[in-house]
Amino acid sequence: MPRKAHIVKREIVPDPLHQSTLLSKFVNCMMYGGKKSTAQGIIYGALNIIEKKTQDDPVKLFKKAIENVKPVLEVKSRRVGGSTYQVPVEVSPSRRTSLGIRWILTYSRSRGEKSMEEKLAGELIDAANNRGNSIKKKEDTHRMAEANKAFAHYRW
Repeated sequence: MPRKAHIVKREIVPDPLHQSTLLSKFVNCMMYGGKKSTAQGIIYGALNIIEKKTQDDPVKLFKKAIENVKPVLEVKSRRVGGSTYQVPVEVSPSRRTSLGIRWILTYSRSRGEKSMEEKLAGELIDAANNRGNSIKKKEDTHRMAEANKAFAHYRW
């Protein structure tokens, strides 16, 4: 992080199929080793599976899932006088989105279904319905922040 200059955020190009910047951000986070077309194929396959299972607009369900997973509060370690406190802080909007995407990807990879498309579709459907491991992670983060509310005055 530079001390003086402000970091300019790069503009993200919307994905070619659905014209959604959130979807293209998701593709970029999912990508391994620069294989963007593979990541796009998996995500579009997952959206097709979602459409078959729910008979609903898959992009709308995708946005709802990410909105449900986004955390509002998190804890950061703060060292004061030799001891470390977990201080609750509000999460910035860009970090909220990136944490939500990261949690959905992490927990969809650890699911039990056969292909990654099915795993991702299952996790997105669960997240849109407020259940699943990524929602549990958000609730744990909020619970941790709530438990450490007493140290909120150490915020910087």
